[in-house]
Amino acid sequence: MFSNRFIRILPLVFILSGCETTPDTPTSTPEIKANPKTIVSEQRKDIAQIAPLTTKELDDVWQRIRAQLTFANSSHPAVQQRIAWYLSHPHYMDEISRRAEPYLYHIVSEVEKRELPIELALMPLIESDFNASAYSHKHASGLWQLTPAIAKYFKVQITPWYDGRQDVIDSTRAALDFMEYLYKRFDGDWYHAIAAYNLGEGRVLRAISNNKKQGKPTDFFNLKLPKQTSQYVPKLLAAAQLLKSQKMAFPTISNSPTIAVLPIDGAVILDNQKQWQQLESLNHGVIRFPAIIDAPHIVVPVAEQTQFKDMLANLDSNDYSQWQHYTVKRGDSLSVIAKRYKVGISQLKAFNDLKSNTIRIGQKLVLPQLADTQIEHQVKSGDSLWKIANHYKVSIAKLKQWNSLSSDTLRIGDKLTVFLSAS
Repeated sequence: MFSNRFIRILPLVFILSGCETTPDTPTSTPEIKANPKTIVSEQRKDIAQIAPLTTKELDDVWQRIRAQLTFANSSHPAVQQRIAWYLSHPHYMDEISRRAEPYLYHIVSEVEKRELPIELALMPLIESDFNASAYSHKHASGLWQLTPAIAKYFKVQITPWYDGRQDVIDSTRAALDFMEYLYKRFDGDWYHAIAAYNLGEGRVLRAISNNKKQGKPTDFFNLKLPKQTSQYVPKLLAAAQLLKSQKMAFPTISNSPTIAVLPIDGAVILDNQKQWQQLESLNHGVIRFPAIIDAPHIVVPVAEQTQFKDMLANLDSNDYSQWQHYTVKRGDSLSVIAKRYKVGISQLKAFNDLKSNTIRIGQKLVLPQLADTQIEHQVKSGDSLWKIANHYKVSIAKLKQWNSLSSDTLRIGDKLTVFLSAS
């Protein structure tokens, strides 16, 4: 039986699917009553046969997914309604494919490595529309819409400089770790596990328990769940069924690696504007480009990985002209300076290439804060995110990330933090 000990954590809310309750932080490894690499038999029955792929289709990662779909087709009204919605928005998948292109091959490969149902690779479609910078009003973020608490539990780093939830590598690892945990918690029922990803394991377990007490079936479609969660699994099933049946076009995404991962040791400043602008769209987790601090790696186009690897290897000295400088005084220590300027000791050490905590009077330190460039903008009548971003020559995505905004709506009097690179 499942453990009844659960710790409540921050809400896991998704920008599109919208989780409205508080999920449970995993507290222990549940007893495994089913092989986590296998889908239970009741979910295998009535699976439609998928025609063998042609040579051309083998070049498309969507078709790679299609060839491995195993969840049963469903005629449930909720699934059919979502299918109808997709079909009434024929250009929806055009934008989805554009956003998914840099990430989907990696996500599919990671799902396959774990021998998990390939349907899980479609979850970012439901979670965020494959928007890596998505941020919900309840603080879930990234492709997989991880909350800070879930991210912390699965060892995803979040600092003022780096948010691993918006990094495809870190977030995919954590999301799949979480799904494996939930699969075990729910005795090998993937629909229950997916619902719990959206709602929280405690709420789903209580719904199952309530049905048992009332002598009702406990399969997903018979559970009494909040509207958003009751629609969450059907959204995923509908997308899978449309891909399987090929009744809706999924624009081709090359079935080949698109990104490469380069480890980062310490802090890196990309003082070449062309370089960092090229990387910014692949590294939403790096909050304060061009400074790469706290990030364990950067993601680069696979075709240019040698170029960027050489670039990192040759960064013998960084241009620190745009950063604040500090001269060590009597009584100073790294902890005192870090506290005064609200930065981490590890950041100070990384930024200054310090191998120990020892500093000396008169020593010049570079602070990981842009010099005279953090400003506060008070929203006035007529302002919009586009107008403010255009005024300061920054992106709307960064404005939203810096201020944890989940929508484009502003109120007069709101105060927005804006970071400007010194020119």
